[in-house]
Amino acid sequence: MGAQTRRPSGRAAAMLLACLLCSAGGIAAKPADFERMKMDFASEMSRSLGLDAGYVQRTMASAEYRQSIIDAISRPAERKPWYQYRPLFVNSGRAMGGIEFWEENADLLARAEETFGVPPEIIVAIIGVETRYGKHVGRYPVVDALSTLAFGYPKRAAFFRKQLEHFLLLSLEENIPPSDANGSYAGAMGKPQFIPSSYRSYAVDFDGDGRRDLWNSNADVIGSVGAYFQRHGWQRNGPVAVVARGAGANHDKLVEAGMKPSLSMDALQAAGLQVDTALPHGALASLVKLETEDGAEYWVGLNNFYVITRYNHSNLYAMAVYQLSREILRLKASGKSSGDST
Repeated sequence: MGAQTRRPSGRAAAMLLACLLCSAGGIAAKPADFERMKMDFASEMSRSLGLDAGYVQRTMASAEYRQSIIDAISRPAERKPWYQYRPLFVNSGRAMGGIEFWEENADLLARAEETFGVPPEIIVAIIGVETRYGKHVGRYPVVDALSTLAFGYPKRAAFFRKQLEHFLLLSLEENIPPSDANGSYAGAMGKPQFIPSSYRSYAVDFDGDGRRDLWNSNADVIGSVGAYFQRHGWQRNGPVAVVARGAGANHDKLVEAGMKPSLSMDALQAAGLQVDTALPHGALASLVKLETEDGAEYWVGLNNFYVITRYNHSNLYAMAVYQLSREILRLKASGKSSGDST
Protein backbone atom coordinates (compact mmCIF):
# COMPACT_ATOMS: atom_id res chain seq x y z
CA MET A 1 0.00 0.00 0.00
CA GLY A 2 1.48 3.38 -1.02
CA ALA A 3 2.22 6.02 1.58
CA GLN A 4 -0.25 8.84 1.89
CA THR A 5 0.93 12.32 1.01
CA ARG A 6 0.40 14.78 3.83
CA ARG A 7 0.50 18.54 3.40
CA PRO A 8 2.91 20.19 5.82
CA SER A 9 1.52 22.45 8.51
CA GLY A 10 1.96 26.21 8.13
CA ARG A 11 4.92 26.24 10.51
CA ALA A 12 6.54 23.22 8.86
CA ALA A 13 6.07 24.73 5.42
CA ALA A 14 7.67 27.99 6.52
CA MET A 15 10.66 26.21 8.00
CA LEU A 16 10.98 23.98 4.92
CA LEU A 17 10.99 27.02 2.66
CA ALA A 18 13.64 28.70 4.80
CA CYS A 19 15.82 25.60 4.66
CA LEU A 20 15.44 25.31 0.90
CA LEU A 21 16.39 28.94 0.41
CA CYS A 22 19.46 28.55 2.59
CA SER A 23 20.57 25.33 0.92
CA ALA A 24 20.18 26.93 -2.47
CA GLY A 25 22.25 29.90 -1.38
CA GLY A 26 19.23 32.18 -1.31
CA ILE A 27 18.49 34.76 1.35
CA ALA A 28 15.49 33.76 3.45
CA ALA A 29 12.86 36.19 4.68
CA LYS A 30 11.87 36.67 8.32
CA PRO A 31 10.30 33.47 9.67
CA ALA A 32 6.59 33.89 10.32
CA ASP A 33 7.03 32.51 13.83
CA PHE A 34 10.17 34.47 14.77
CA GLU A 35 8.47 36.15 17.73
CA ARG A 36 7.18 32.85 19.10
CA MET A 37 10.53 31.10 18.60
CA LYS A 38 12.50 33.71 20.52
CA MET A 39 10.05 33.69 23.44
CA ASP A 40 10.02 29.88 23.50
CA PHE A 41 13.79 30.12 23.73
CA ALA A 42 13.47 32.55 26.63
CA SER A 43 11.27 30.09 28.53
CA GLU A 44 13.68 27.25 27.78
CA MET A 45 16.69 29.22 29.03
CA SER A 46 14.89 30.21 32.21
CA ARG A 47 14.19 26.57 32.96
CA SER A 48 17.43 24.95 31.82
CA LEU A 49 19.88 27.58 33.11
CA GLY A 50 17.95 28.73 36.15
CA LEU A 51 18.04 32.34 34.97
CA ASP A 52 15.59 34.96 36.16
CA ALA A 53 12.57 34.61 33.89
CA GLY A 54 11.89 38.33 33.79
CA TYR A 55 15.46 39.15 32.73
CA VAL A 56 15.48 36.57 29.95
CA GLN A 57 12.02 37.46 28.68
CA ARG A 58 12.80 41.18 28.62
CA THR A 59 16.06 40.57 26.81
CA MET A 60 14.50 38.32 24.19
CA ALA A 61 11.41 40.52 23.78
CA SER A 62 13.72 43.36 22.73
CA ALA A 63 15.41 41.27 20.00
CA GLU A 64 14.55 42.35 16.47
CA TYR A 65 14.92 40.43 13.22
CA ARG A 66 17.29 42.22 10.83
CA GLN A 67 17.36 41.17 7.21
CA SER A 68 20.67 42.99 6.71
CA ILE A 69 22.29 40.42 9.02
CA ILE A 70 21.10 37.53 6.86
CA ASP A 71 22.31 39.41 3.78
CA ALA A 72 25.75 40.00 5.34
CA ILE A 73 26.37 36.43 6.50
CA SER A 74 25.38 35.19 3.05
CA ARG A 75 28.26 37.07 1.41
CA PRO A 76 31.33 36.93 3.69
CA ALA A 77 34.56 38.62 2.58
CA GLU A 78 36.34 35.25 2.71
CA ARG A 79 34.56 34.26 -0.51
CA LYS A 80 36.64 36.81 -2.39
CA PRO A 81 39.83 35.71 -4.16
CA TRP A 82 43.05 36.59 -2.33
CA TYR A 83 43.92 39.47 -4.66
CA GLN A 84 40.64 41.18 -3.73
CA TYR A 85 40.64 40.13 -0.07
CA ARG A 86 44.21 41.19 0.78
CA PRO A 87 43.85 44.95 0.08
CA LEU A 88 40.91 45.13 2.49
CA PHE A 89 43.22 44.37 5.42
CA VAL A 90 46.85 44.70 4.35
CA ASN A 91 47.25 48.37 3.51
CA SER A 92 49.09 51.45 4.72
CA GLY A 93 46.18 52.73 6.80
CA ARG A 94 45.96 49.59 8.91
CA ALA A 95 49.72 49.28 9.13
CA MET A 96 50.21 52.85 10.38
CA GLY A 97 47.23 52.42 12.69
CA GLY A 98 48.99 49.35 14.05
CA ILE A 99 52.13 51.35 14.82
CA GLU A 100 50.02 53.92 16.67
CA PHE A 101 48.24 51.22 18.68
CA TRP A 102 51.60 49.61 19.47
CA GLU A 103 53.11 52.89 20.64
CA GLU A 104 50.13 53.59 22.88
CA ASN A 105 50.12 50.10 24.40
CA ALA A 106 53.79 49.08 24.30
CA ASP A 107 53.98 48.02 27.95
CA LEU A 108 50.80 45.94 27.75
CA LEU A 109 51.96 44.24 24.56
CA ALA A 110 55.34 43.44 26.11
CA ARG A 111 53.62 41.96 29.18
CA ALA A 112 51.29 39.91 26.99
CA GLU A 113 54.25 38.53 25.04
CA GLU A 114 56.00 37.59 28.25
CA THR A 115 52.86 35.98 29.66
CA PHE A 116 51.45 34.21 26.61
CA GLY A 117 54.36 33.99 24.16
CA VAL A 118 52.54 35.83 21.37
CA PRO A 119 54.54 38.65 19.74
CA PRO A 120 53.11 42.19 19.74
CA GLU A 121 52.82 42.43 15.96
CA ILE A 122 50.48 39.43 15.83
CA ILE A 123 48.21 40.75 18.59
CA VAL A 124 48.19 44.19 16.98
CA ALA A 125 47.41 42.76 13.54
CA ILE A 126 44.47 40.74 14.88
CA ILE A 127 42.93 43.88 16.40
CA GLY A 128 43.69 45.79 13.20
CA VAL A 129 42.04 43.26 10.92
CA GLU A 130 39.05 42.82 13.21
CA THR A 131 38.09 46.40 14.07
CA ARG A 132 40.76 48.85 12.88
CA TYR A 133 42.01 49.07 16.46
CA GLY A 134 38.56 49.62 17.91
CA LYS A 135 37.25 52.13 15.38
CA HIS A 136 34.67 49.70 13.98
CA VAL A 137 33.44 47.34 16.68
CA GLY A 138 30.09 46.69 15.00
CA ARG A 139 26.76 48.43 14.75
CA TYR A 140 24.32 45.61 15.43
CA PRO A 141 22.80 44.95 18.86
CA VAL A 142 24.29 41.57 19.75
CA VAL A 143 20.94 40.20 20.86
CA ASP A 144 19.47 41.15 17.46
CA ALA A 145 22.32 39.54 15.53
CA LEU A 146 22.26 36.28 17.46
CA SER A 147 18.45 36.04 17.51
CA THR A 148 18.19 36.74 13.78
CA LEU A 149 20.68 33.97 13.03
CA ALA A 150 19.38 31.55 15.67
CA PHE A 151 15.79 31.71 14.43
CA GLY A 152 16.12 32.96 10.86
CA TYR A 153 19.18 31.20 9.43
CA PRO A 154 18.52 27.44 9.56
CA LYS A 155 21.90 26.59 8.04
CA ARG A 156 23.63 27.49 11.33
CA ALA A 157 20.72 27.87 13.71
CA ALA A 158 22.07 25.42 16.32
CA PHE A 159 25.40 27.25 16.53
CA PHE A 160 23.82 30.66 17.00
CA ARG A 161 21.26 29.40 19.51
CA LYS A 162 24.22 28.24 21.58
CA GLN A 163 25.91 31.62 21.18
CA LEU A 164 22.71 33.33 22.29
CA GLU A 165 22.70 31.14 25.39
CA HIS A 166 26.32 32.11 26.09
CA PHE A 167 25.44 35.79 25.60
CA LEU A 168 22.67 35.63 28.21
CA LEU A 169 25.13 34.15 30.69
CA LEU A 170 27.96 36.50 29.71
CA SER A 171 25.87 39.61 30.19
CA LEU A 172 25.18 38.55 33.78
CA GLU A 173 28.74 37.40 34.52
CA GLU A 174 30.37 40.59 33.24
CA ASN A 175 27.54 42.98 34.14
CA ILE A 176 26.97 43.93 30.50
CA PRO A 177 23.45 45.29 29.91
CA PRO A 178 22.24 43.34 26.85
CA SER A 179 20.82 46.49 25.30
CA ASP A 180 24.26 48.18 25.47
CA ALA A 181 26.20 45.44 23.64
CA ASN A 182 26.78 46.13 19.96
CA GLY A 183 28.87 43.94 17.68
CA SER A 184 29.21 42.40 14.24
CA TYR A 185 26.48 40.81 12.16
CA ALA A 186 27.57 37.47 13.65
CA GLY A 187 27.43 38.67 17.25
CA ALA A 188 31.19 39.15 17.70
CA MET A 189 32.04 41.73 20.34
CA GLY A 190 34.58 44.35 21.31
CA LYS A 191 37.88 45.37 19.78
CA PRO A 192 39.02 41.75 19.23
CA GLN A 193 35.55 40.57 18.10
CA PHE A 194 35.06 37.59 20.41
CA ILE A 195 31.86 35.62 19.99
CA PRO A 196 30.09 34.97 23.31
CA SER A 197 31.48 31.46 23.87
CA SER A 198 35.03 32.69 23.21
CA TYR A 199 34.49 35.71 25.45
CA ARG A 200 33.44 33.45 28.32
CA SER A 201 36.20 30.87 27.71
CA TYR A 202 39.26 32.92 26.76
CA ALA A 203 38.89 36.58 27.76
CA VAL A 204 41.09 37.62 30.69
CA ASP A 205 41.05 40.45 33.21
CA PHE A 206 44.50 41.77 32.26
CA ASP A 207 44.09 45.09 34.07
CA GLY A 208 42.97 43.51 37.33
CA ASP A 209 39.79 45.56 37.80
CA GLY A 210 37.59 42.53 38.40
CA ARG A 211 35.88 42.32 35.02
CA ARG A 212 36.75 41.47 31.43
CA ASP A 213 35.94 44.46 29.23
CA LEU A 214 36.73 43.93 25.55
CA TRP A 215 35.24 47.26 24.47
CA ASN A 216 37.01 49.77 26.71
CA SER A 217 40.07 48.12 28.31
CA ASN A 218 43.02 47.77 25.97
CA ALA A 219 44.70 45.70 28.66
CA ASP A 220 41.88 43.16 28.61
CA VAL A 221 41.76 43.23 24.80
CA ILE A 222 45.50 42.59 24.40
CA GLY A 223 45.65 40.00 27.15
CA SER A 224 42.60 38.19 25.82
CA VAL A 225 44.00 37.86 22.29
CA GLY A 226 47.25 36.54 23.77
CA ALA A 227 45.39 34.09 26.01
CA TYR A 228 43.26 32.89 23.09
CA PHE A 229 46.32 32.10 20.99
CA GLN A 230 48.15 30.44 23.86
CA ARG A 231 45.16 28.22 24.63
CA HIS A 232 45.00 27.19 20.97
CA GLY A 233 48.62 26.07 20.89
CA TRP A 234 50.70 29.08 19.84
CA GLN A 235 54.41 28.19 19.93
CA ARG A 236 56.61 30.92 21.39
CA ASN A 237 59.13 32.17 18.78
CA GLY A 238 57.79 29.67 16.27
CA PRO A 239 57.51 30.39 12.54
CA VAL A 240 54.14 31.23 10.99
CA ALA A 241 54.36 30.79 7.22
CA VAL A 242 56.96 30.82 4.44
CA VAL A 243 56.71 31.03 0.67
CA ALA A 244 56.84 27.66 -1.08
CA ARG A 245 59.15 27.73 -4.10
CA GLY A 246 58.65 25.28 -6.92
CA ALA A 247 54.92 24.84 -6.28
CA GLY A 248 52.34 24.60 -9.03
CA ALA A 249 49.00 23.10 -9.96
CA ASN A 250 50.48 19.61 -9.70
CA HIS A 251 50.77 20.23 -5.95
CA ASP A 252 47.08 21.00 -5.40
CA LYS A 253 46.60 17.52 -3.92
CA LEU A 254 48.79 18.68 -1.06
CA VAL A 255 46.62 21.79 -0.66
CA GLU A 256 43.62 19.48 -0.34
CA ALA A 257 45.23 17.82 2.68
CA GLY A 258 43.56 20.62 4.62
CA MET A 259 44.15 23.53 6.93
CA LYS A 260 45.56 21.56 9.86
CA PRO A 261 49.31 20.87 9.53
CA SER A 262 49.71 17.24 8.50
CA LEU A 263 52.49 17.26 5.89
CA SER A 264 56.09 16.61 6.88
CA MET A 265 58.79 18.82 5.49
CA ASP A 266 60.38 15.70 4.01
CA ALA A 267 57.17 15.02 2.10
CA LEU A 268 57.05 18.58 0.81
CA GLN A 269 60.68 18.43 -0.30
CA ALA A 270 60.09 15.08 -1.95
CA ALA A 271 57.27 16.72 -3.91
CA GLY A 272 59.74 19.32 -5.19
CA LEU A 273 58.90 22.19 -2.84
CA GLN A 274 61.56 24.33 -1.21
CA VAL A 275 61.57 27.08 1.40
CA ASP A 276 64.21 29.69 2.11
CA THR A 277 63.87 29.52 5.89
CA ALA A 278 65.19 26.85 8.21
CA LEU A 279 62.19 25.24 9.93
CA PRO A 280 62.04 23.26 13.18
CA HIS A 281 62.98 19.61 12.87
CA GLY A 282 59.90 17.43 12.64
CA ALA A 283 57.55 20.35 11.98
CA LEU A 284 54.29 19.56 10.25
CA ALA A 285 52.83 21.95 7.72
CA SER A 286 49.97 22.68 5.38
CA LEU A 287 50.21 23.94 1.82
CA VAL A 288 48.25 27.13 1.26
CA LYS A 289 47.18 28.26 -2.21
CA LEU A 290 46.36 31.92 -2.82
CA GLU A 291 44.81 33.27 -5.99
CA THR A 292 46.63 36.33 -7.32
CA GLU A 293 45.97 38.32 -10.47
CA ASP A 294 49.07 36.70 -12.00
CA GLY A 295 48.24 33.13 -11.04
CA ALA A 296 48.49 30.96 -7.95
CA GLU A 297 50.85 31.66 -5.06
CA TYR A 298 51.75 28.92 -2.56
CA TRP A 299 52.82 29.15 1.06
CA VAL A 300 53.83 26.61 3.67
CA GLY A 301 51.74 27.16 6.79
CA LEU A 302 53.18 26.04 10.13
CA ASN A 303 51.55 25.43 13.52
CA ASN A 304 51.26 29.14 14.36
CA PHE A 305 49.56 29.83 11.04
CA TYR A 306 47.00 27.17 11.92
CA VAL A 307 46.50 28.80 15.32
CA ILE A 308 45.56 32.06 13.59
CA THR A 309 42.90 30.14 11.64
CA ARG A 310 41.34 29.12 14.96
CA TYR A 311 40.38 32.79 15.34
CA ASN A 312 38.66 32.75 11.96
CA HIS A 313 38.59 29.46 10.06
CA SER A 314 40.04 30.81 6.84
CA ASN A 315 43.50 30.65 5.27
CA LEU A 316 42.81 34.04 3.69
CA TYR A 317 42.17 35.54 7.12
CA ALA A 318 45.27 34.00 8.64
CA MET A 319 47.46 35.20 5.78
CA ALA A 320 46.02 38.72 6.00
CA VAL A 321 46.81 38.83 9.72
CA TYR A 322 50.32 37.49 9.14
CA GLN A 323 51.13 39.84 6.27
CA LEU A 324 49.73 42.85 8.12
CA SER A 325 51.86 41.91 11.13
CA ARG A 326 54.95 41.78 8.92
CA GLU A 327 54.15 45.15 7.38
CA ILE A 328 53.64 46.72 10.81
CA LEU A 329 56.94 45.23 11.96
CA ARG A 330 58.73 46.43 8.81
CA LEU A 331 57.49 49.99 9.12
CA LYS A 332 58.25 50.11 12.83
CA ALA A 333 61.80 48.83 12.22
CA SER A 334 62.28 51.51 9.56
CA GLY A 335 61.58 54.20 12.13
CA LYS A 336 58.02 55.03 11.09
CA SER A 337 55.89 56.49 13.86
CA SER A 338 52.20 57.23 14.21
CA GLY A 339 52.97 60.88 13.47
CA ASP A 340 54.39 60.10 10.02
CA SER A 341 52.21 60.67 6.99
CA THR A 342 51.51 57.82 4.58
